[in-house]
Amino acid sequence: MNTTDFLMISNAICPDREIMVYEGKRFTFSHSSERINRLANALSGLGVVKGDRIGMLQVNCNQYVETYFAAAKLGAIFVPMNFRAKTEELSYMLSNAEAKILIMGSRYAEMVDNMLPDLPSVKECITIEKKIDGKPYFEDLLDSSSPDEVFTEIDDEDVTILMYTAGTTGRPKGVPLKHSGFTSYIMGNVDPADPVTEERNILTVPLYHVAGIQAMMAAVYGGRTLVMMSQFNVDEWLKTVEKEKVNRAMLVPTMLKWVVDHPDFSKFDLSSLKVITYGAAPMPYEVIKKAIELLPNARFINAFGQTETASTITFLGPDDHIIEGTEEEKEKKLKRLTSSIGKPLPDVEIKIVDEEGNEVGEMEVGEILARGPRIMSGYWKDDDKTAQVLTSDGWLRTSDKGYKDDEGYIYLAGRADDIIIRGGENISPKEVEDVLYSHPKVDEAAVIAVSDPEWGQEPRAIVVLKEGETASEDEIMEHCASLSGFKRPKSVVFVDSLPRNQVGKVLKVKLRDEFGQS
Repeated sequence: MNTTDFLMISNAICPDREIMVYEGKRFTFSHSSERINRLANALSGLGVVKGDRIGMLQVNCNQYVETYFAAAKLGAIFVPMNFRAKTEELSYMLSNAEAKILIMGSRYAEMVDNMLPDLPSVKECITIEKKIDGKPYFEDLLDSSSPDEVFTEIDDEDVTILMYTAGTTGRPKGVPLKHSGFTSYIMGNVDPADPVTEERNILTVPLYHVAGIQAMMAAVYGGRTLVMMSQFNVDEWLKTVEKEKVNRAMLVPTMLKWVVDHPDFSKFDLSSLKVITYGAAPMPYEVIKKAIELLPNARFINAFGQTETASTITFLGPDDHIIEGTEEEKEKKLKRLTSSIGKPLPDVEIKIVDEEGNEVGEMEVGEILARGPRIMSGYWKDDDKTAQVLTSDGWLRTSDKGYKDDEGYIYLAGRADDIIIRGGENISPKEVEDVLYSHPKVDEAAVIAVSDPEWGQEPRAIVVLKEGETASEDEIMEHCASLSGFKRPKSVVFVDSLPRNQVGKVLKVKLRDEFGQS
């Protein structure tokens, strides 16, 4: 089974049900299936064949979902791109992927035009939203193409998505995700479409993020209606949930905090919400506690995973969010709620190992390793990085530190590679440090995470100035303007020197101990 079957099955069961609602437009499963076939035929006419890469640069929209399934039907590889990324990052990703087609929002046209001389693989740039001279327009392509079904021989182990993720090197890493990676999860955790039961799923997590893609596929296979928001806005989210009577939502902790802290929260009828999944960043206890109290009809699920695992590999279920029982049981559940990521899903193996690769005992901290059919087979065009994270017998080194209790619950204990997670977005400290080092007054620099109630974590720069130099905090932060906004340090601490070990490596553990408090 491959991911195109998700759409085919649901369309056969509930063709007249809405598959998507976006900015006042409503699409049924049958209508979207026809549009997807038209797009697939149009792309084929532009020379797209199995294995070609199709880039997507746009906020969440119906065309995003249509493009994924059209690409999948052709056996092409979909490349969703972070619309918040800088020009240099986007250019690198498109070049690394050797994208043949780029489908983009019209607002990105000028930026893309400036990149094209360095992107010989890109043959066409298709615009959505509005027509631009010299470029094919999405809706025109559909209007002029056949609605006939497209048939391509697709193996379950074929790559369907090439997704880029931040890494410790600072450059995005391409993660090839197979059809089987998604079907394994969906078939094991989602009920198929039902002709009677209807559910509505609000989608606010960006589709360039694996959690967004997973939510989209789960909704399509489950015959659910995707109520799509181009980007998260708390006021619009509250209004939309009430208006569309949404049943399911996926939020990163920052989004959930904005929802429950909204001054007009009580004015909205959110009683339709039955399931709220959260993840992608640390969840402050105060936030989840308040959410549970304010949304008594909802069941909460903490999902943990990575791009390299095709998203969720462990989860903390609804029962774990109910704090009741004896005092001892309450204390245990409270601890789980504040720091556990739950238990592995049935198709995933988890083990925790020490630095020598030996499995550790209960309550002993080590690195979390995962293995299963959804684990990537390696980074795109990067054998060196692949060798660093994949063992010879198929275990993925997640770079997360953790431990396991006597009931098999897994707890996080920090990041092995120091990645900072701000509002669900990964930030590479090295990328920020490289910019800091380019400041003429900076001698040394290190970047650490600081706990933040709004975003989960924020980057803080620890800076050593060159002898005789002076600088202000604002000056250093302004120097980082070349970075995407979410990557820029939100505070700067000046020190005389950075702590290092015997071989010269900066001891970030000491920096976090001394400067890691908000």
